Amino acid sequence: MFLIRALIFVLSAAVGLIAADLLLPGFRIDWADWWGFVLAVLIFAVLQSVLSPWIATVAKRNAPALLGGIGIISTLVALVIVVLIPRGGISIGEPFVLTWILAPVIVWLVTALATWLLPMVFIKKKVEERRSEK
Repeated sequence: MFLIRALIFVLSAAVGLIAADLLLPGFRIDWADWWGFVLAVLIFAVLQSVLSPWIATVAKRNAPALLGGIGIISTLVALVIVVLIPRGGISIGEPFVLTWILAPVIVWLVTALATWLLPMVFIKKKVEERRSEK
């Protein structure tokens, strides 16, 4: 079950990053270097899973008003780190400020939706497999 959840989280991160690539002109995935994109997705997913609880703890102690935006803040921090990786496969260009404002929101929103919807697909598949076994 842990592996399925991890796979769903990685897939949802990939979907969020791809959505940003499709929706934002300044957000670029280097599709010629697909390994860089895979690396970026894996690093982004790990960073998200580590940063969210850590940022929540820091915010709870120091700035409780930020607790509602923890997901977007951790997404922004993870994006900054992934973009700074030389072979990360993701870059952010013009319009620079607008892209940096919208990218975390889009990636966070799509990732959240995918994390919510993908388990339904996997669960549905498992239920259908069990029904066919009977």
